Amino acid sequence: MRPMPPGVRIILIATIVSFMMQIGASDGMIGSFGLWPLQGHFMPWQLVTYAFLHGSILHLAFNMYGLWMFGSDMEYLLGSRLFLKLYFASVLSAGLMQVLVTSFTGGIYPTVGASGGVFGVLLAYGMFFPNRIIMLLIPPIPMPAWLFVILFAIIELVLGVTGTQAGVAHFAHLGGMIGGYMVIRRWRRRGRWN
Repeated sequence: MRPMPPGVRIILIATIVSFMMQIGASDGMIGSFGLWPLQGHFMPWQLVTYAFLHGSILHLAFNMYGLWMFGSDMEYLLGSRLFLKLYFASVLSAGLMQVLVTSFTGGIYPTVGASGGVFGVLLAYGMFFPNRIIMLLIPPIPMPAWLFVILFAIIELVLGVTGTQAGVAHFAHLGGMIGGYMVIRRWRRRGRWN
């Protein structure tokens, strides 16, 4: 098994440390660094800082597992610099999508979590490794990465439109995927990857 690449390791450590600080600070960090809607307590830095905060230890664990699982192969392929560009472009686009959606829905609540960045990395994984087999946990069904990514996107869209699973930023997840796609498309147009 290859060692964890440096970009994934840096994000993982920074996110875990931020979560531990968040626990110690109670709601203070979420108030300043969580992503608020424009009609709330929005500040520009929140478009990035929200990704280092999490709602629970389980939320953190799932996101960091996804980052490690899909991000490691992406960083080995792209290199650390481009991997970090992909991740943070996905975080930023997820944040922008969430701000846009909350502007229309009128919800005044903060968004936290690295899911948008992880979803962008997941989309990239499906594009670069489409035929790799991914085993679902529940139910344990193997499927190619391209199908896994498409199913995940459809599920997020349906849950977002129907308002199912309240408290989850489904459109932010889709925004992260859009950001990942746009970055890869730009790289391909420039002839970096085909």
